[in-house]
Amino acid sequence: MKKFINSAALVLSAAVLLTACDHGNKTNKSNKAGSAIKPVDSYYTDEVKVYTDEGIREEVIDVIASDDGLCVIKVMPSYYDVTLDYEKGSRAEVGRSYGTLIREEIPGFIETMEPYLFENIRVAYNSKYSTEVIEKRSAILLEGMRPEFREEVCGFAEGISGGAHGIAEDGILSYEETILIQMIPDALRPTCCSALSLWGSKTVTGDRITLRNLEWNLGSGNQMGKVNAVTHMKNGSRSLTAISILGLLDIISGINDDGVFSAILDVGSVQNEAYIYEGKKCYTMELRYALEEFSTARELGEFMVGESGDFTWCHNLIISDKNDSFCAEDCVSQVSEKGMGRSVLRDCNTPLLSGLSWDSDDSLCIVNSFAAEGNQDGFTGSPNNIVRFFKYNKWVQEKDQFSPKDVKDLITQEVVNQFDVVNCHGDGSAQLILVDYHTGTVQVAFAGPEGVVDKPDFIEVEVIY
Repeated sequence: MKKFINSAALVLSAAVLLTACDHGNKTNKSNKAGSAIKPVDSYYTDEVKVYTDEGIREEVIDVIASDDGLCVIKVMPSYYDVTLDYEKGSRAEVGRSYGTLIREEIPGFIETMEPYLFENIRVAYNSKYSTEVIEKRSAILLEGMRPEFREEVCGFAEGISGGAHGIAEDGILSYEETILIQMIPDALRPTCCSALSLWGSKTVTGDRITLRNLEWNLGSGNQMGKVNAVTHMKNGSRSLTAISILGLLDIISGINDDGVFSAILDVGSVQNEAYIYEGKKCYTMELRYALEEFSTARELGEFMVGESGDFTWCHNLIISDKNDSFCAEDCVSQVSEKGMGRSVLRDCNTPLLSGLSWDSDDSLCIVNSFAAEGNQDGFTGSPNNIVRFFKYNKWVQEKDQFSPKDVKDLITQEVVNQFDVVNCHGDGSAQLILVDYHTGTVQVAFAGPEGVVDKPDFIEVEVIY
């Protein structure tokens, strides 16, 4: 990595070298005044696991279905496989059937999600919040959704709440709480994440491989490891598969029937960025619309960049199909109007921020900062972003060509449960998603109730094509 232009970043670059390059030792993240940097055990895992290009196929444990057939849930060992059929019912009907089925057949979901929601609320509001403010925020964002999605979300909330209302930590998942769950990244924002896409000269087949690392708040008891879901939204030419959490109708990660994959990555709040939600849209729902509407990565990326001023938070999107890979650097209007950032569809040829270097052709890396030249800088002063970007850069340089197996080895090489260095695969990595465009398959390593493990299984999941 080239030297950064200010003195703080120069010091940080030295820390990056110590943290990211020494395979034999790991080094403390910070060196406070008076303390010495001291080596500890290797931060690379010594666990032996032989990955293959293929994923593991899980067997169905149980199948439950709504009376009207609009929702079918297969219970798998690692996740729920959900099919929502919009070809046989309206958006509202599908949502209501989905919510009712969960309430009647999977009561553990409510026991998991209600306390998890309040954990997120306390983080977002520093434990100081009023229910009136929360309800106002979610109500305004709900009103800004496209009508078809609003109908679906409201139908789901009606079905799962069973008539309960109000925001209160009482062991009941109410209508209003369910609405808020559908917009956590837009209203509460706990996501981190990274992504890597390789193709051409960097892959064994020449076809694209895209990796998405979802770093998500798993909850104080790893609650999210109990409700992983792959949700098939069956709707003719607008069909797609979402990979996220049971009950979610927005897009955290998703792939449509044309093979366009996209997923969200936070970029943090810098420069005292204001949070504005009046007149704004939920970008996770707009991403769902884009996956339904567009058949290429470029079309989807250009649409999201064009809409970005109307979103609540600045963010990145990894977007890929068999031909292209992009990062949509979506900058909200309150930031761009002050000249503090801009929206751009970044690809491998886009010039990067001054001092930031990516040294491999036919590849694209994304962490939690914009990276395009002249854009808002979330690297300087952020060890988390600098270290991870540096590591990915180094790892991709070290190997001429990657297979799916190699990508699995790359992302799982670190010890997860450690606190001395910045990890790419850490204890918040809720889902590792690998899209192999050579075979058209999608594999997911789900964090389970036990949390994140060093060498997880990659499960091949079904997607709608």
